[in-house]
Amino acid sequence: MRSFMRLTRTRRVGILALLALLPLAGCGSSDPDYYTLRPWPGQAQGGGPLTLKLRTPGVASSLDRDYIVRSDEGYKLKLAHDAAWSEPLADMIGQTLAQDLQQRLPGTTVFTQAGAISTEAQAVLELDVSRFAQDPAGNVEIAATLSVARPDGGLAASHALHLVTAPDGPGLDALVAALSRLLGQVADEAAREARALGSAPVALLAPEPSRT
Repeated sequence: MRSFMRLTRTRRVGILALLALLPLAGCGSSDPDYYTLRPWPGQAQGGGPLTLKLRTPGVASSLDRDYIVRSDEGYKLKLAHDAAWSEPLADMIGQTLAQDLQQRLPGTTVFTQAGAISTEAQAVLELDVSRFAQDPAGNVEIAATLSVARPDGGLAASHALHLVTAPDGPGLDALVAALSRLLGQVADEAAREARALGSAPVALLAPEPSRT
């Protein structure tokens, strides 16, 4: 009986000790800081299509993570374990790029695939992002493939982009600002391609093929 009581007291002490450690364990973890891309101003010039649809960008799976990919150093990715994007990266890139394009293309209605607008598009833009972080030299880079085309499969322009800039300083604030600036350069190129397509009467364009 005494042995049983001693065993019971030992278990109680052990449980109390574990309960006492729980608040300390909680102090070691905290919510990450959340970051968002911002539109970057550029030159406004008309002459683009009346409507431009931006499909949801493709993002490499190595970039689609819970935490921000801070750098891509050859065979090694470094994550910022105390920082995350405020929404899925593909959606954020798409929304920011749409705002950049709207500012650069006055007279053009720019809308995203994920939005509620369902009007006929005179041009469709696609972006496939493979790099979106710092390189081994500490510069910030975006590597992507850009395509701007008529929805009927007619006139089209597609090419690879590799944009690099030096961040204004250390830290994630400078990294995110540099990525926003580079995304503005992507919008500059996309706006030039959209102007090259020009506008066309919507009635002359075939409906955009549906995507599942």
